[in-house]
Order: sequence, then C-alpha cells, then structure tokens
Amino acid sequence: MLRSGAIRLFRLAGIDVFLHWSWFVVAIIEINDRARTYSSIGWNIGEYLALFLIVMTHEFGHSLACRQVGGSANRIVLWPLGGVAFVNPPPRAGATLWSIAAGPLVNVALLPVCLGLVLFSRSLGWADTQPDAYALLQAILYIDAGLLIFNLLPIYPLDGGQILRSVLWFFIGRARSLMVATVLGVAGAAGIIYLAVRAQSVWYGLIAAFILMNCWQGWQHARDLSQFERTARYNEFSCPSCKASPPIGDYWFCPQCGSRFDTFRTQAVCPHCASQFSATRCIDCGRSHPINAWTTQVLAQPVASRSLPE
Repeated sequence: MLRSGAIRLFRLAGIDVFLHWSWFVVAIIEINDRARTYSSIGWNIGEYLALFLIVMTHEFGHSLACRQVGGSANRIVLWPLGGVAFVNPPPRAGATLWSIAAGPLVNVALLPVCLGLVLFSRSLGWADTQPDAYALLQAILYIDAGLLIFNLLPIYPLDGGQILRSVLWFFIGRARSLMVATVLGVAGAAGIIYLAVRAQSVWYGLIAAFILMNCWQGWQHARDLSQFERTARYNEFSCPSCKASPPIGDYWFCPQCGSRFDTFRTQAVCPHCASQFSATRCIDCGRSHPINAWTTQVLAQPVASRSLPE
C-alpha cells in the first residue's frame, strides 16, 4: 500500500526517500487548521517541514543501524501517519533490537538540542520580540518529544512494541516473542479505538486500523516461524556462530539460476546450474560460514566461489 503512490524525492547514503501523495493532502489540512498559531502561514509550513525532517531523521536511524549489523535497508517512505523504513536486519535478537532502537535514540539525541534552542531563544527575549520564531522552536521541541513518547508505547508495530519483542526474543524465542507482541498490539489498538470514539478522532481511528493490520500480518508470520522451528534438522551439522542445526529442505536460494535447494545435501553446490558457493548462510542467525565449518567432517572444498546463497 505504501509503495504505490509514493514519489521519489532523493537518494542519500544509498537509501531512497519517498513521499506518499497523501502527505500533501494532510499537510494542507494541518497547515490550515493551525493557521492562527502564527502571524503568517509561512511559519505553519516551516513547522510541518520540521515534522517531516524529524520523522525522516528517525527513519534514517533505523536504516543505518540495520546496515551496521549486516542487514539491508534501502528505502524510506514518509506518509501522514509518520514514516516507514524498509529494513531487513539479520534474524538475530540483538541485530533486530539495535535496528529498531536506533530510531527513538535519534529523537533522544535531538531533545537536548531542541530544548537548548528554546532556552537560548527565551534568554534573548524572543518570546516578546520574535514570538513566531519562539513558538516554532517550542513546537519543534514538542514534536520531537511527542514522537519519542508515542513511538515508545509497547504496542506492536510501533518501535516500543518491536523493542519489547526483540527483548523477549532472547528469552522465549523468535516466534513466541512475535506472538506476544502482536497480542499486546491488539490490546493497544483496542485502547486507541476507545480514545478515537471518545474524542471522535479520525486520526486515532486510522492509527488503530494500521496497528491491527500489522498485528494480523505479524501473527501470521509468527505462525510460520513457529512451524519452521519444528522443521526436521540436520543433527550432523551446526552453525559455528549460534550452534543451531540447519533445517532439512530447500531453504537456500541460488542467485545464478533462481532455484532453491538444500545446500547441505549437495555440499554447497546448486543442483540445477552447478554453481558452487564459498559460504552458506545460517537460516537462524543470519551469519555466513564455509560449509566445512558447519561440521567436524571434512567436506570437498568448492572449486570456485560465487555469490552467497540465501
């Protein structure tokens, strides 16, 4: 849904930033609703652009942190309900935790800067001599603090809910932690629906719908993960990093011919195109090692190495 109707703005650090068309509609509505806050509409536009920059910086925090732990992140989409960084961290609790926590940490880092600007402008007497500029700085401080508090609510898929899920992952596993997070997310959505009815707020209703949709998708993914965890495994192999035994089946992808195959059955050779691979990716932790390192038995050394099967 977010990918369609998005306009590409620019590319920075290998990350494409898109703006959904609905952002412009909401911007017009919000700017007009707050027209009386400042002496001219230009200040209202500046306030909304500040919101845009803070949200974008937050999403870059997610993306860059994901890359730092070896994941992929190359797309950010900004829309009326905030922003979405399309990140794919390695399937490890620690990597996922850092990728998610880095976003709110950006807002934490901005807080003293914004507060310092407000206090400095107050000491200069801007509240009386430059009321519009002072009001804008205050608004930016409130925006950053508000986004931080809202995102840290333990409601999946908000950052707080995903941070909670990542922490639980260390103790109860990948699938169960996601199940718990989605159940809590549904409970949180119910509370937001109650607020939407009490306040007669369309925005609260949209947020609740977004949360419920993501919780449903998360629950389905958790069921798939739970089924995968029960898959038969190779007892004679184990990942050098996480010590997990690899699953039996066609879980590895050959980028040369596009086929899936069981790399442990064929000793890291694609049975369809005969491509040989120097390393094999662990399905559980995401790290890659030569297939010889997965077992105490000496396997045939690949003749040539190409891309890593995933």
